Amino acid sequence: MTTNTSTDNGTWGGTGLEAGTVPDIDAAVAAAEATRTRLDFAKAAPKVFRAIVGLDAAARNGLDPALVELVQIRASHLNHCAYCLHMHTNDARKAGESEDRLHMVPVWREARHFFSEREQAALALTEAVTLVSGGGVPDDVYADAAAHFDEGELAQLLALIMTINTWNRVALATGKVAGTDERRPAGR
Repeated sequence: MTTNTSTDNGTWGGTGLEAGTVPDIDAAVAAAEATRTRLDFAKAAPKVFRAIVGLDAAARNGLDPALVELVQIRASHLNHCAYCLHMHTNDARKAGESEDRLHMVPVWREARHFFSEREQAALALTEAVTLVSGGGVPDDVYADAAAHFDEGELAQLLALIMTINTWNRVALATGKVAGTDERRPAGR
């Protein structure tokens, strides 16, 4: 006989939900957002916010939209940014990305057959730039990316990676709540 010794009395993650029940995600998101106390970055620093939005738009220019979302999803995984991960996973779905590929992004090296060589080069570069404190971008990773992207595309890709890392840090520092998307008006 097994005895439940957890302090949550058999509820799901201590939420009060019985194990096996599905939480009301919309209610949970609304409750989390209601308790958020950190600053609204867009209102507190509107010029800086608009500059990042402009950099984001410029960085995407000329890159395949599916590749853009894969890069943003991978960087958001690495940075543990649930807000951006939720947003970009939804954007990828809306753009027609398959659930299989979305599930494989964090383990793309073990599931290379899901991604083109170009996408693999972009994902490897995303990891190297995002985790740059681990010793910089290795020459082989950079060379592989340079073999799959011309100079202009490579510059755009690097700008995209740098931009999503900036957005991840803004979201994490200001306590953005996964499940919200400030790009859309309330109620949409």
